[in-house]
Amino acid sequence: MSVKGIVFKQHNGDLTVTPSKIICIGRNYVDHIHELGNDIPDDMVVFLKPNSAITDTLNSEMGEPLHYEAELCFMVKDGQFSAVGVGLDMTKRELQGKLKKQGLPWERSKAFDGSALFSEFMPITPAQQDWCFQLTIDNVVTQLGHQQLMTYQPQAMFTAINEFMSLNDGDIVMTGTPKGVGVVLANTSFEISLWPNVPFEVFETALSGDKSMVELCGQAMLVKQWQAV
Repeated sequence: MSVKGIVFKQHNGDLTVTPSKIICIGRNYVDHIHELGNDIPDDMVVFLKPNSAITDTLNSEMGEPLHYEAELCFMVKDGQFSAVGVGLDMTKRELQGKLKKQGLPWERSKAFDGSALFSEFMPITPAQQDWCFQLTIDNVVTQLGHQQLMTYQPQAMFTAINEFMSLNDGDIVMTGTPKGVGVVLANTSFEISLWPNVPFEVFETALSGDKSMVELCGQAMLVKQWQAV
């Protein structure tokens, strides 16, 4: 199988970057922990996906129905998070449940080929923070996340991972998913949008359904679409 690349948008043109690995942070949103009936962990939950997990195809089934988890993602460059994107962490939930009950690692349910989908990545600056992202399925808001809801913030994740693992240029960190995960249905349209510098009270207004993110914040900085098969 060929090595997979990710598009990094730059002012002087697109660059295809090859991640050596994808580092995933689990149970980083309290509402999602409760959603799945899990316990809140004492320490940051970390698991990996290989480069072969990357795909552009959103599958609804691979031996069993697949579940989607929309996530804010960062790309490493020059020893820091230098680019931002969004992604889908695909999960074999039934298999994951069996593995968890037996106290076994999750990789068979999380790190299979085709389990990681990404947007293009865009450069970020220190002034950009308070990221907000939204997943719609067939134009219905299904997941809405905000950086302030994360138990571990981006720099804390970077520091903690670096304590035991080298982060190479091009590596991607998936930062966890908010509540609203579910089964992928074939022939449905997925769209993830990303906005920077969203005040938490604006996010709460969008979460209440009173106004949409576009009404509150304008067009997204980044939008990625997939059609499930």
